[in-house]
Amino acid sequence: MGEDRRLVAVVALAQGMAAAHTPRESWRAAALGACRALSGGFAALSVWERDLGRLRVLVNVGDRAADEDEFPDGEAYPVHQFPEITEFLHERWVAGGEPNAWVETAQGPAAGRPGYCHQRVAALRRRGRGSCVVAPIVLHGRAWGELYVARSVGTPVFDRADADFATVLAAVVAAGLAQTERLEEARRLAFTDALTGLANRRAVDVRLEEAVERHRAEGVVVSLVVCDLNGLKRVNDTLGHAVGDRLLERFGSVLSLCGAMLPGALAARLGGDEFCLLAVGPLADEVVKVADDLCRRAGELELGEGVACGVASTEDPIGPVSSARRLFRLADAAQYRAKAVRAARPVVAGREGPDDPVVRLADEPSHERTAERRRFRGRR
Repeated sequence: MGEDRRLVAVVALAQGMAAAHTPRESWRAAALGACRALSGGFAALSVWERDLGRLRVLVNVGDRAADEDEFPDGEAYPVHQFPEITEFLHERWVAGGEPNAWVETAQGPAAGRPGYCHQRVAALRRRGRGSCVVAPIVLHGRAWGELYVARSVGTPVFDRADADFATVLAAVVAAGLAQTERLEEARRLAFTDALTGLANRRAVDVRLEEAVERHRAEGVVVSLVVCDLNGLKRVNDTLGHAVGDRLLERFGSVLSLCGAMLPGALAARLGGDEFCLLAVGPLADEVVKVADDLCRRAGELELGEGVACGVASTEDPIGPVSSARRLFRLADAAQYRAKAVRAARPVVAGREGPDDPVVRLADEPSHERTAERRRFRGRR
């Protein structure tokens, strides 16, 4: 491959990773870009999990064997089977060298001197591949994992120039991975409540919109639990905001614990003393049971005065739910009713007959609903 073509390949790889929106997309873009740049038939990206002593495959692309999934759940190899990723890399590095790539063939090493080849050679033969180039990936000054590109039997074997180019590609991949990490951290901060570590209102809005779309398209059950933590203002006024923050954190932990009983549920702090639990899939009665447990656990906290809890589910008789806003209004109205009657258990929208007061309140014009909420608050 000429210099111009290699430059184009490097730019394409970098652009592919930059366009990725998730880590998985970034991994796939890295493997595909390297595979194309090196005229390979197959490529994989693996991470070195030091704590588990293994190389875990993140993605496989190209001509995959029967046992090679694109995003494998459990494809991992003990590092002692491929000690070059640790021993060779660090021996060379400590001595002042660079983490250069090397080539191996179905007959043994062809470029570079990793010192260990039997496992890779066996894998090449087993999967009908003639050669591979292995490039260590270094991120934040530490060995992160490896980029692996292979060619099938009957195609040109990788040479030293290919190994040198793979070293360059690995550096580009490392830069892309670092960018992905920064973006993921930014997303995490954007969708996470700083005090409790739960999701925030923005995350709920996004997830609820998606959930209601699924409900409309597929009929999936969507349930929302909205909670108002009672007594927070009194704790803040008498014991200080630091103690109030501890109450918020403690309740956040209880909410997270209860949410774990509903597969895939999102536990969030909406702001102030308001929290919610969003469940997509579980039946309404399962969600109500968890909300009931949440009320019980909140009442047992050493601080505060329990929680007012409202539930709205598309499975209950609440009328058509054509928007996320309506489901939220229903859960919100149920929570206000729970606070008004000082309910120790959750109030569930749609379960008080044809003229359900919660549904009526939720569907009132906004100015009337606000006045009713104020009346509820006055009765605390």
